[in-house]
This record gives sequence, C-alpha cells and structure tokens, in this order.
Amino acid sequence: MVEAVTQSVVEHPLGEGYEEASAFGLEAPAFIALAMLVVIVFMLWKKVPSAIGKALDEKIATIRDQLAEAEGLRKDAEALKAEYEAKAKSVDKERKTMLERARKEADEIVAKAAVDAEALIERRGRMAEDKIAAKERSAINQLRNAAANAATNAAAKLIAERNDPAIDARLIDQAIGDIGR
Repeated sequence: MVEAVTQSVVEHPLGEGYEEASAFGLEAPAFIALAMLVVIVFMLWKKVPSAIGKALDEKIATIRDQLAEAEGLRKDAEALKAEYEAKAKSVDKERKTMLERARKEADEIVAKAAVDAEALIERRGRMAEDKIAAKERSAINQLRNAAANAATNAAAKLIAERNDPAIDARLIDQAIGDIGR
C-alpha cells in the first residue's frame, strides 16, 4: 500500500502551492496554544504568581514606608516653619522693644543735655556777674583811692598855702596832746 502523505493545500494570498506548516500533527494555532499552556503550567509549577505577589507586596510596603517617612518629614518641616515664624515674631518684638528703649534713652540724654546746658549757662552767667562785680569793686576802690589821694593832695596844698610854720608847730603840739589823753 502506498502511504499517502496528506498535505493540506489552502489557497493563500501568496499564490498557489503555499503549504501551511505543521509540527507533531498540529497546525500553527494549535501549536501556539499548546506552547502557552506549557508556559502557564511551568509558571504555576515554579510559583511565579506568588513571587510576583510577594514582589508587589514588598513594593507596596516600601512605598508605605516612604509615605510614612514623607509624612514625618512634612511634620518636621511644619514644626520648623512654626518655630522660625515664632522666632521671627520674637525678633520683631525685640526689635520694637530695642527701638523704643533707644528712643527713651535718646530723650533722656536730650533732656539731661538741656538741663546741663541750662546749668552751664546759669553758672557762666554767675561767673560773668561775679567778674563784673569784682571789676566794679576794683574800679570803685581805685576811684576812692584816686579821690582820697586827690583830696589829700588838695588838703595838703590848701594847708600849705594857708598855714605858716608857726601854725604848723601849734597844730602838731595840739595833735600830740590829744593823743596823750
């Protein structure tokens, strides 16, 4: 008997005589389905889905940890922000206090300078008045001395003109006598 090899001849767009390939009696679609089934069974046998699930769980845990860390960092950042805002307010209050204190001290210095200037003016005025009074006293004394000298000279001149030596001797004797009493 003659063995008959069956080959399917299918009309194909490439033309006549094109033969569809087959292996182990399976055509291409059936062979692909069988290969996929083998791959799926192999993957189940090696527990690939559980490994994928475990890898995804680990990734989820890592992401949760990162989110928790990010939340902690956000809270730290908010705390730092609040702290620096409080410091800024404190510095602003301190600046206002220092400015007010400086103004107060400046006002006190100006007031003290005004009092000191007034006291200096008064003291210098008294010194000037004292110098003027001393100069007046000196001028009056000089004037008195000059008047006394002029009066003495005038009296001596008058006495010298009106008296002679005999009257002078009598007046001297009288003055000496008055001293003895």
